[in-house]
Amino acid sequence: MSNEPLALHQALASFDALWSPRIVTRVNDYDVRVAKVGGEHVWHVHDHTDEFFLVLDGELDISLREAGGERTVTLATGSVFTVPRGTEHKPSSPSGASILVFEPSGTLSVGDRHDEVPAHVDATTGHAL
Repeated sequence: MSNEPLALHQALASFDALWSPRIVTRVNDYDVRVAKVGGEHVWHVHDHTDEFFLVLDGELDISLREAGGERTVTLATGSVFTVPRGTEHKPSSPSGASILVFEPSGTLSVGDRHDEVPAHVDATTGHAL
């Protein structure tokens, strides 16, 4: 990791893969990851950590299965949302988006428990930029 300023638009321009996050920096024991997304991810849950989303460009839907039932939140460019630990969720973006995710280093992008991972989703702890 470089200790130099990094333009997020340049980081995002350096790769094309969808649902394959890149680690842009670390803060204490947390990764700051950027990803390009499109279509659907996979239902999954992080048992021990919250997951923070910031939409950099486009629109992201996050479906949630909560005690009161299922709902979907829609995040426009500039919106943030935190999925609480233990909440089953599925991000999707019909028209595509760029996102920033903040979570503990080593956290698997498909969580601790998940549905079958489709070929277009990268099950990773994040790739170096």
